[in-house]
Amino acid sequence: QFKLIVENPEKPIASGLQVKAVVEYTPECAEDLQDKLVLLVDDDVVDIPLLGLIPYCDLEIESEINFGEMIANNKLITKEISIANRGTTSGVFRVLYDGVVLLNIKPTRGVVKPKSERKIEVDICTDVPGVIKEMMKVELEGRGCTEVWIKGVVVEQVLKVLGVSCGKVLKCINFGPLYFGTSKTEKIYLYNESPECMDWVAVLEDNAIGGEMGTDLQGSTDAVLQDLSLKNRDVDVSTLILCVPNQGTLLPYEKSLITVCFSPEKFERDFEVDDSSLIQDYVLFLRFETVGKRGGCLQTLSGGATETTRTHSRHVDLALMGSGFPVMLTFKPGAVINFKDCYLGEQTQAVFTMKNESEFLPVTFSFHKTAHFSISPERGKLKNKSEKEVLISFSPRQIGTFEMKQIIDIIGTGVDKNNVEVLKTKSFHQIHLTLLGVCKSKRKNILFTINPGLTPLISNATGQFVAHGTGQFSDTAPVAILKSTQTQIHTHRKNRNCKDDALIAFPNDRAASLRPGEWNKKYRTIFTKTERYNYIDPEFAYTDSERLLREENKKFYLDFISSLRQRRLEKEAARQFYIYNNPVSIGIKPAEGLKSPNISITDFPKEKPQHRMLPLDDNCMLTSRKLAAIVSKSTNKGVWSWLSPMPSSTQEKEDCSLTLTHKQLHQILIGPSTIDFGDVCVYSTTTKELHIINNLSVHIWIQIEIEVAELQETSPLSQVVPPLTKTHIPIVFETNTVGMFKRSFSYKINNQHLGHVLVVAHAMPIELQLSTRELILSPVPGCLAGTEFRRTVRVCNPRNHPAGFTWRPVTGDRKSAFTIKPTRGFVEAYSDLECEVVWHPGFKTPETGEFTLCVRKGNSINLKCFAKVTIHA
Repeated sequence: QFKLIVENPEKPIASGLQVKAVVEYTPECAEDLQDKLVLLVDDDVVDIPLLGLIPYCDLEIESEINFGEMIANNKLITKEISIANRGTTSGVFRVLYDGVVLLNIKPTRGVVKPKSERKIEVDICTDVPGVIKEMMKVELEGRGCTEVWIKGVVVEQVLKVLGVSCGKVLKCINFGPLYFGTSKTEKIYLYNESPECMDWVAVLEDNAIGGEMGTDLQGSTDAVLQDLSLKNRDVDVSTLILCVPNQGTLLPYEKSLITVCFSPEKFERDFEVDDSSLIQDYVLFLRFETVGKRGGCLQTLSGGATETTRTHSRHVDLALMGSGFPVMLTFKPGAVINFKDCYLGEQTQAVFTMKNESEFLPVTFSFHKTAHFSISPERGKLKNKSEKEVLISFSPRQIGTFEMKQIIDIIGTGVDKNNVEVLKTKSFHQIHLTLLGVCKSKRKNILFTINPGLTPLISNATGQFVAHGTGQFSDTAPVAILKSTQTQIHTHRKNRNCKDDALIAFPNDRAASLRPGEWNKKYRTIFTKTERYNYIDPEFAYTDSERLLREENKKFYLDFISSLRQRRLEKEAARQFYIYNNPVSIGIKPAEGLKSPNISITDFPKEKPQHRMLPLDDNCMLTSRKLAAIVSKSTNKGVWSWLSPMPSSTQEKEDCSLTLTHKQLHQILIGPSTIDFGDVCVYSTTTKELHIINNLSVHIWIQIEIEVAELQETSPLSQVVPPLTKTHIPIVFETNTVGMFKRSFSYKINNQHLGHVLVVAHAMPIELQLSTRELILSPVPGCLAGTEFRRTVRVCNPRNHPAGFTWRPVTGDRKSAFTIKPTRGFVEAYSDLECEVVWHPGFKTPETGEFTLCVRKGNSINLKCFAKVTIHA
């Protein structure tokens, strides 16, 4: 079967030349051959082996597919396995699988070309936690049957709260007693014990069972019930509990440090109560949830979920406990301290006792500085149930009666709004004391002496008597001036009609008359009103340009102050306008001839608290009551059906381009996360609704991506949902394959944020059922002999698709005496049809018969019929 084609050279071959030989192989049977070719080169013999192999395929496949650790989040995880063909001809493979875990394998059969590979995709639905260890058989051409193991572990996505110091699971944080207005922080770890990233958000459960907000748990039952009826229950707990950060992303097996801050606040009441008895205990639950996993309300809208598709909510609860106490400081003998009268330069003292009535908390105090009073000690700390004496000294610096308000700051730790992790010391409470004191002046006798003739610098009008001990001399000489138009005593005749606004100098102001004067003022004598000499020193006087500059500066400041006043008046006028410009107030002043009615607490209707919707830039925490209020506001509206598939307006384009935070994504409800169609019939069309609720104040854009052939009829796949609006998208399921169906499709919010929905269905074949498999026909009493025997059988359709049927008699060798009507027809979904069977009696007619119910594209059922003939003697 080997043939050599060559011409042997007659002469020796020179260097650099060659001889070409061709070996042909022509196999005659499917077997491998071996031979050799002998080459003689001068005296050497070279054997060249010849091998003739038949073409074959060499298929190889991996023995294991390992999915590793997966999260039970209803996703479809896909792995690929390769079938390699290292042979020279194409090879055929076939995949066989009948395991417990539902696997989507494609393709299940095919051909692998030579020197190439073929990929097989294996999908696993991660809906049920557990260990996966399944085997599928792969028939390879030329190799037989090969086992391939499919392994993996599906685990729950677990969130844990750990203590920072101990590292163990933390169930509760007890902040203990705190003063109203102070804060206390605790550090915790949020731990993602799962192999995938997780987006989380913190939600305060303010309507959970067992929660308490401001109740005095140590009081009696009657007191607690009375307190509940009087207390304002509409409390925003997001101001009491702060969690920083309150949203984020955790990598696999990552810990995140979180600060929880408790800041108790005093309830506002409609009437005054004793502050010493106002103790408020808080029990709240802080829930850390996976973003978007709020399928409870959507399962309700969609009719619930089955036991196989219901998933556990991935969250962890942390209980928070704490108590708020008022500052209880008492003063003996009281809050008003009265000092004895004293004279200027003297000092009186008073002692009072300050006591801390609190049983649990110390008090750090600090006195403000107050004029004429000094306190010792000015600051300090009082332990619980302890007291301290404080000395107050009254040292007046002027004469008069004093009623001073002494402010006492209570110092504590408070939270910084910009940085919650750092607590700063601040004054969170103030107490006022009233200090009363009187300073009197001492009487002083002034002795006058006779002036011997020398007039001193300061003297009375006549210079006769001089008072000693009147104080220090002034640096400037006294100048007595008055308006010249107010007196006409001894006025000279020619100056009687003087109307200018000149100033009159007294005779004893000579020392002042020589000083530099002002250029725009005139001085006249006291008697004759003659204009006096006014000296202006050019070394010290202002020039004309300097005077103009001073006037301009003065005018600038006057205009500035005037503009400020005008602006203040305009703001006040606008405020008054907005106060009275409303339909409620008609501008009537209070207590102007109107009597207020007598109103009791029972007259006020109990209104449900109204919560405002969270804006996008709101940094406060989410609470369960806020979320419920927003959801009810959105779901109470009608379903919005006419929606735009793409953003069209400027506002829609701007909103739909936003990158949403985890808290905002948590307020968008899309679901249910698992759509279970249940038992559906092949060739049928079934529809379920995917609900979309937008609880934000902006538009969102939903885009659905479906690659599964069974869901291709779903429409629309894109919608722009307006703010506070609910809508739904009909998910259409059609299949021609019998068996369990589990596939997921994904969606995008604002073309950025991904999500997915699992679709589950059990595809059943077209089937009809009979009410009975054996039918006995007996004559009706009172009928004549030879009458036909009749009876009906009911054909039921338990599926959701109409089924066509045909009755075919099973006759065998002889003709049947039984007939059935109708012989063919349709049974609508979930309905039944009555068919009538008739037996025609005759000579030697058989009393048994059989029919076959043939269902189009479905099953076949046999119906046996018996005629019960009674012979009377």
